[in-house]
Amino acid sequence: MKDAVWLTDIHLEFVHSPEEVDRFLGRVMAAKPDCVLLGGDTSIATDLAEILLMLEDRLSIPVYFVLGNHDFYYSSIRQVRRLANDLTRDHARLHWLPAAGVVELTPHTGLLGHDGWGDGRLGKGADSEIYLSDYSLIEEFIGLSAGERFQKLNQLGDEAADYFRKMLPPALEGFPNLILLTHVPPFRESCWYEGHISGDEYLPHFACKAVGDEIIRAAESHPQCLLTVLCGHTHGQGEAFILPNLHVKTGGAEYGRPRLQEVITLAQ
Repeated sequence: MKDAVWLTDIHLEFVHSPEEVDRFLGRVMAAKPDCVLLGGDTSIATDLAEILLMLEDRLSIPVYFVLGNHDFYYSSIRQVRRLANDLTRDHARLHWLPAAGVVELTPHTGLLGHDGWGDGRLGKGADSEIYLSDYSLIEEFIGLSAGERFQKLNQLGDEAADYFRKMLPPALEGFPNLILLTHVPPFRESCWYEGHISGDEYLPHFACKAVGDEIIRAAESHPQCLLTVLCGHTHGQGEAFILPNLHVKTGGAEYGRPRLQEVITLAQ
């Protein structure tokens, strides 16, 4: 029997006590997992490498991760992705999923992942007046007009969707059970906040329609496969059953209080 621990939005930049980090890692290690699935918003860019290396060293098991929006704060998407790729290349137990491709967790369970991004298309779309800290703290967004900002969101969402368009079909053909790890919820129904679906003002920034469309297309064309999506970003916990073979879990989170979302027993 193999188990994976799923973590998301642990935001260790808000955990200022080493003792609290130790307690959190103790809970992870007590679950005796074979690997960790880390769904983004691990820290901020200036601390990210140090924290990922600390997790690799302390847990001593493979850490499969994607990046969340906070992971790019005080830097750029380009620079942080290069960092993630370098860590994957240079440290055997760290695996940034967009670079790792399809991962075999067991003969019957595969893993695929991408960071994702709120693509600005759901809810009010470009008419939303919400302004996230992302737009002042991530280099690629700084100084953009509202129209340019939504064009950038579209581009980032399409980039993630293109990855899944390419990678999902062979992954589903290779594994009857596939875990898809991403940061941003890919469906309106999985964009939870305080027990409810996010409102139309927030949906453009907290869900990725382009990725959701690709996931539905792949799941419908592989009805014999079970696809489980693990996401976060909203800090609201919830589940959505999009299709009979497509289940989405959104992790809950609270700043300064990292939690273990779930211990997942992997189909052998």
